[in-house]
Amino acid sequence: MKRYKGIVVAQIVLICCLLSGCTSAKKEVVRLAVAANMQYTVEALLKAYKAHADTEFELVVGASGKLSQQIIHGAPYAMLISADSSYPMALQTEGLAALPPKPYARGILVLWTNRDDMQLTDWKALLIDKRVKHIALPNPKTAPYGKAALFLLQHSGLYDQLAPKMVTAESISQASQFIASGSADIGFTAKAIVLSPQMRHVGKFIEIPDTFYPPIVQSAVLLRNEQPAIAEKALAFYDFLYSDEAKQILLTFGYKEP
Repeated sequence: MKRYKGIVVAQIVLICCLLSGCTSAKKEVVRLAVAANMQYTVEALLKAYKAHADTEFELVVGASGKLSQQIIHGAPYAMLISADSSYPMALQTEGLAALPPKPYARGILVLWTNRDDMQLTDWKALLIDKRVKHIALPNPKTAPYGKAALFLLQHSGLYDQLAPKMVTAESISQASQFIASGSADIGFTAKAIVLSPQMRHVGKFIEIPDTFYPPIVQSAVLLRNEQPAIAEKALAFYDFLYSDEAKQILLTFGYKEP
């Protein structure tokens, strides 16, 4: 009888240990701070990465500048996948980087519309078209694609003429929503967004020649983490981000090599 009780107790302990282990595994979530232009691309990258590791990820998507500020104020992210290089560099300066920031792609700015009557053969002519009442762009203060769009308008001599029409969105996601919904007649976004499976059938776009704005060199930075299990999983995905397999996915979404 005593032996039977011992077996039962051992089984209960084993079950508790297994349940406890399952609970711990659920807590080992790798949180990625992802620039909004990279949202769909990172989702595709994580789908491919599942063939390499069974890691649980959580994405926090937003403007690179806002995500960077959240990290500086203690947000528990394992990595920042930024839309430019300045914010990862700033985090390194703050002593928050586990490794130096590294470019992974170069982004392309596009002008996008969901209106059938808009012609995209000439982006300058379209911007000054009288039918265009609202032009959406991401906030240049926190979103690198918004900064590139503002540079384009200022240096093409169109800014003063177009300023009354400009609608500044909180992020590139919101600017894209304005365009896709028709709230804005046209607007600026990333090529990666209009080529995503979620948006590729919405409207039409024209690529802005990259000689008209400073290069959008996108970098990622692996952040310091006091939890070894999380740090190890994050490092493994960080390495995958720079693999040939990931490079092909990035090219599919319209990015160029940095």
